[in-house]
Amino acid sequence: MELIIENWRKFVNEAVKLVCPPATQDLELNTKNRDSAIHAEHIQYGPLNVDEPGDYWQKIAEYWNTTEEAAKASNCGVCTAFDISPRMKECMPGETSDDDGLLGYCWMHNFKCHSARSCRTWAKGGPIEEDSVSADWQERSNIGKDDETTD
Repeated sequence: MELIIENWRKFVNEAVKLVCPPATQDLELNTKNRDSAIHAEHIQYGPLNVDEPGDYWQKIAEYWNTTEEAAKASNCGVCTAFDISPRMKECMPGETSDDDGLLGYCWMHNFKCHSARSCRTWAKGGPIEEDSVSADWQERSNIGKDDETTD
């Protein structure tokens, strides 16, 4: 079974000709997409500083009609669109973890995302840890094909 999975990964990577998402390689694009996610009313990515979250968790808990504890547990690190697959780790600029979590890629909003943060579009089911699943998200997003970028 392991050999079948490995062969499938190789096939997917070769067929799709996976490239790193542009925001993982372009600081200006990543910052633009991240800042857009921070300011968009329907996303509200945050908190900016996980050590000093202010009222971020209280506000998102109210938005979701839940407790702050439940909101804090609904973070990017367990979101269905949070990609920490081996191929995505290779796309990152260097060391991508700290005491609070790790950096991954958000396929919903197309930027490098920290696992200890969250947003209003959070969805249960992650993180993405397999290259084949990462490839599927990339294929569906059309990112990296013909130098497409996001707005």
